[in-house]
Amino acid sequence: MKIIPAIDLRQGQCVRLFQGDFDRQTIYGKDPVALAGSYQTMGFSNLHI
Repeated sequence: MKIIPAIDLRQGQCVRLFQGDFDRQTIYGKDPVALAGSYQTMGFSNLHI
């Protein structure tokens, strides 16, 4: 099994929407490039955006 991390982007921030609802989002970071780099540091070679 291969695990591929995902980053959802909204207005330049990394977010997760609750059931696709734009009014119910959690912000996970303001720097998508830094988050992608942290996944690479953890050993992931693929990323779903």
